[in-house]
Amino acid sequence: MPTRTQIFQVSTLYGAATLAAALDAGQFGPGQDSHRILLVSNNAEIPETALRLEEMRGYGDIAARFDSVVDWNEAISPHHPSGWGPRSEETELWQRAFRLAWGIPPENPVDLAVESIQVNPARALAAIFAESALHVYADGLMTYGPTRNKVPVSIACRIQRVLHLDLVTGLKPLLLAEAGVEPELVPDDAFRKVLGEIARAADGDRRLAAVEAEAPTAVLLGQYLAALNILTPEEEEDLHIRMLHGAARAGHTSILFKPHPTAPARYSRALDDAAAAAGVRLSTLDSPLLAETLYERCAPTLVVGCFSTAMFTAAAYYGIPVARVGTRLVLDRITPYENSNRIPLTIADHLVPDLDEQGSEPVPELSRTAPDTLAPLVRTVGYCMQSGLHPALRGEAETWLRGGLDATTQHYFKRRRLQKLLLPGGGGPGGAAVRLRRTVRRTRSSLGL
Repeated sequence: MPTRTQIFQVSTLYGAATLAAALDAGQFGPGQDSHRILLVSNNAEIPETALRLEEMRGYGDIAARFDSVVDWNEAISPHHPSGWGPRSEETELWQRAFRLAWGIPPENPVDLAVESIQVNPARALAAIFAESALHVYADGLMTYGPTRNKVPVSIACRIQRVLHLDLVTGLKPLLLAEAGVEPELVPDDAFRKVLGEIARAADGDRRLAAVEAEAPTAVLLGQYLAALNILTPEEEEDLHIRMLHGAARAGHTSILFKPHPTAPARYSRALDDAAAAAGVRLSTLDSPLLAETLYERCAPTLVVGCFSTAMFTAAAYYGIPVARVGTRLVLDRITPYENSNRIPLTIADHLVPDLDEQGSEPVPELSRTAPDTLAPLVRTVGYCMQSGLHPALRGEAETWLRGGLDATTQHYFKRRRLQKLLLPGGGGPGGAAVRLRRTVRRTRSSLGL
C-alpha cells in the first residue's frame, strides 16, 4: 500500500502548536504510517521584513515532529502567499511540480491540514491537491464565528473536520457549519504540554531572563489594530496606556508589556512615560516569544488585552484572571459588519471583565464554561454577519433580538444591518424594505405600468 503523505500548512507558532498537540494526541493517526511535511507560510504584507516562524523560540521542537519542512513562499516565489492561486487549467501541473520538489511519489495519496480555508494559501493548496481530504484547524476565537466567504462545494465536500482548542467551553464553532463539518477538540493536556515545551526552549533568552528577574504580576497584550486601520496609532497607543493604568489601579506595581510584532516602537516609549507617572515598574519584551511562554515562565496574576486569543489561553489553560480594555470602541469601528474579528470582540466583551470598571478591585477568574447567554448571542451576531450561509438561524435571531436587544447589548449590532435583514431592532420598515419599494416603483415606471 502506498505511504500516505500529510501536508500541514502553518503561518504562526500558535497554529503550529495546535497541530503539534493534535499529532501528539493521535488525531492524525500513527506517525509511522505517514510521511509528514510541515509547509511554512509567511503571510505578512511584506514577508521579507517580517519575523519568520523559524525565528520564534520553540519552533525547533515543533518542526522536529515532521519528516521535512518546506517554505511555501520560496515554492511559489515571486508570488505572495495571500494573493497567489493557480489557474484551473494549471492545477495538475502544479501538483506534479510540488510532488517532484517535495519527494512525494505520484501514487502516494495526500492529506491536507490547513488554516483559513476561505483564503490563500489554503485555497491554493486545496485546488492543487484536488483529490485530497482536507482537515481545517483553527487556533483562535474566530473559529466560533461564521465562515468568512462561501467555500466552493468542490472543497467543502472534502473537509473532514474542524480541529480547534477549547478556549470557551460549551460554545460550538460556526466555522464551516453550513457545510455540515463537525468540530473536533484538541485535548487540553496535549496543548498545554506543547506550550510547556515551547517555554522551555526559551532558556537562554537574555531579555526573557531580565523580565523574569523583574517578576511582573500583570501582562499587557498589544495588538495591531492601527495596522489594520481599525484604530489610529494614537488611539491604539491610548488603549495600551489604559491597560497600564487599569493594572496599576488593581495594585500591580511590576507590569510587562508584550507588543505585537508589527507595533511601532513609540508605543513602548509612551508606556514608559505613563508607567513613570503611575509609579510602576514597566518591562517591554519584544523577543520572538509566544505570550504563553510568559505565562509559563513569569506566572502573572493578571493578563490584559482587547480581544486577543492569548487572553483566553491565559484563562482556559493557566487559570489566570483576564481583563479587557477598548472592546466597545473597536466593535464600533470594525467594518464591514462581516469582519471576522467581530465574533472574538463579541465574546471578549460579553465574558471578560472591563478593566476600566474594575477600579481597585481584584479581577475575578473567568469561568471555564460559557454562560447560557453567550451561545444565543454569538449565533445571532453570526447570522447578522453571514445570513446567507445560515438561513436556519433566522428564527433564533429574531427571537433573541425581540427579547435581548437593549441598551446593554445594542453595541453588538448595527441598526442598518438589522434594517437590511428586516430584523427586530432595525427601526421599523426602513432600510431594505424602503429600498425594495423604491426599486419596484422605478421598475414599474420604466415598464410604463
